[in-house]
Amino acid sequence: MTRQELELLSREQLIELVLTQAQMIAALTRRVEELERRLNEPPKNSRNSSVPPSRDRKANRPERPPGTRREASVGRAGGGRKLHPNPDRTVEAKAAACPHCAASLTAARQHPMTRYDKIELPPVRPVVTRVVLHGGQCPCCKTAFVAPAPAGLEPGSPFGASVVAMAVYLRAAHHIGFERLAATFGHIFGLTISEGALVGMIARTKARFEHSADGILAQLRHARVIGSDETSARVRGRNWWQWVFQNPALCLHVIRPSRAAAVPAAVLAGHCPDVWVSDLYSAQRGHGADWQICLAHQLRDLQFAIDAGDSIFAPRLKALIKHAIDIGHRRPALAPATLKQYRHKLERCLDAIMVTQPTTKDGRRLRKRYLAERSHLFTFISDPEVPPTNNGSERDLRPSVIFRKVTNGFRSEWGAHCYAAIRSVIDTGRRHNIDPFDAVRRTLAGNPVYAIAEPS
Repeated sequence: MTRQELELLSREQLIELVLTQAQMIAALTRRVEELERRLNEPPKNSRNSSVPPSRDRKANRPERPPGTRREASVGRAGGGRKLHPNPDRTVEAKAAACPHCAASLTAARQHPMTRYDKIELPPVRPVVTRVVLHGGQCPCCKTAFVAPAPAGLEPGSPFGASVVAMAVYLRAAHHIGFERLAATFGHIFGLTISEGALVGMIARTKARFEHSADGILAQLRHARVIGSDETSARVRGRNWWQWVFQNPALCLHVIRPSRAAAVPAAVLAGHCPDVWVSDLYSAQRGHGADWQICLAHQLRDLQFAIDAGDSIFAPRLKALIKHAIDIGHRRPALAPATLKQYRHKLERCLDAIMVTQPTTKDGRRLRKRYLAERSHLFTFISDPEVPPTNNGSERDLRPSVIFRKVTNGFRSEWGAHCYAAIRSVIDTGRRHNIDPFDAVRRTLAGNPVYAIAEPS
């Protein structure tokens, strides 16, 4: 607005204009302050936040100087692969003549000097069994008949149990979508299977895996320690949530349209474990008689406060929590009375830290948090079954995050529930040293892995 235009305005109009501009200046000032604060904040990475390591900026690895050799791998003296304990065949190579003077040599003068293995994969091709059912007319009653199908060779789907198990395994354990799964069967096994046939094949396994998941759930509802976490899932183009409930013996995945506390409440069906292990998300609270806050999350938050400039509160509390975790690693060798003493000392050290005044906003925010939640920091010290972190739950969800990125989610609700049941079987089996493929085969054969986890 020009000077001439301003001179034409009344006093009231001028006052209104000044007030409006004052509001705009105040808003812009706040915006500038917010932008300056963001510029001064340290960048978030996997060390100081929940940002995954895959998003960290990777520094270039220094090149190895020419002529230098790579060090042998840890645990391998001189490097090399261990010999197979049971080779399929052994080839004995003996010299017919001396390589130096060409003198003839006999086998009796030679002995083993070195051994090594050569490993090959045999050609992989499907084995097709043609079933011919004979029949005719009974000479006695004159009724037509057809011979019954041999066990395991019944009519219906042409694909046998090993094909089904491989499809389930590649889909759930290796995050392969149906299009690439069909291509994999064609390229590796020489077997033509349409995407629709693969979908139907996995759909027919749903009852078996859900039966196993129900068995895992039944045991979980008697567990005294449960860790839980959740991550987003896409189902029919909508945002759902995949939850995991686990302990050292069991793992249950469920996919639900909600992230609310009603989900774990429904899963537990009134069961209240002695200790619940989770992050600070509100829906994860109140499901156990006691609670262990994930200390891995707290260490990252404290590191962010340190990076933001807090030099008193955050460094001291981070060091205390790391010391507590170290004590937790030694719990099997410590007597209950010793652990009780350690817990008492940790609480006294925490008292001394909590009276200090943080030097930054992030430090003050964390101090306020721990004033409210301090009783849940060291629950694991006096209970050997309780882990100090919720890393177990995060590890169980990591394959599903990869699956979501690769496949972009599920086209149907039944597919989501079937996947959750399969992951429950695989992750429970892994806790009992059952590899994923074997866990899938056991379940399809009617031998659920949850039976291994049953208490004696």
